[in-house]
Amino acid sequence: MAQIIQWFPGHMAKAFRLMRENLKYVDIVFELVDARIPVSSRNPELDEVLGNKPRLLVMTKTDLADPERTKAWTKYFVDQGLEVVALDTRGHKTPQIMTKAARKVLADKWAALEEKGVKDKPIRALVAGIPNVGKSTLLNHLVTKNVAITGDRPGVTKKLQWLKTPTNLELLDTPGVLWPKFEDQRVGEHLAMTGAIKDQLINQDDIALATLKFMRTYNPDAIVARYHLADDAWETNTDVELLLLITQKLGFKDDYDRAAERMLLDLRRGKLGTYTVEMPEDHIGEVVDD
Repeated sequence: MAQIIQWFPGHMAKAFRLMRENLKYVDIVFELVDARIPVSSRNPELDEVLGNKPRLLVMTKTDLADPERTKAWTKYFVDQGLEVVALDTRGHKTPQIMTKAARKVLADKWAALEEKGVKDKPIRALVAGIPNVGKSTLLNHLVTKNVAITGDRPGVTKKLQWLKTPTNLELLDTPGVLWPKFEDQRVGEHLAMTGAIKDQLINQDDIALATLKFMRTYNPDAIVARYHLADDAWETNTDVELLLLITQKLGFKDDYDRAAERMLLDLRRGKLGTYTVEMPEDHIGEVVDD
């Protein structure tokens, strides 16, 4: 895991500078977080960059997350004073949901503008989040055509671009931005599990073992079913032994690196079921700024 601790490409430092320069042109910030890791996917350095700009927290990838845990997280963030929407960014109602939520955040400002005779003013929003959090998928859906480049790996979108939507939003897209050091090793593990960090920068077998440790208590049956293991596999094997067993079941002989790669792909693509690694009760007492 030491490989990922200092990952901070130059384009990300540039992205922070561009955000600061363009913040004055927007009314609101759409901060996207992965519903599977709502805390780990919040960049702590964004607060300093965004300051007191009105913010809408958007929980993405809910189709891959545990629905009950998504509800718990939504309540948690609302209790922290944040305006939150949790959605599958590909849903057909996403444009209306996003616009309605943005108008709610900006209600006072927009009421004041209307009193001055300013009507139908577009809402200008800066869209921010970590790599691979679903920004491009959301933007493609909001503008109803594929204008942003999407991919299944972090770091696809690099330059800032403005996008207009039929629901009267004007969106400033930004590259996914991580921070230079993870104080908690679990944050790095969670980001790697969901694919927010490039696989070339991690030890996949370490993350596969972290996945097995999580699944042992969360959903052990999913591992048994997916890799055709014996019903008592969890009771009779350590996590390391399970990874080796899965390697053999996949026909990879002793190539556990290849098995680890397959397991992470299965996890990220929902082949092991929906999952949410973090729970609100693990983070009660932490400061979650708006």
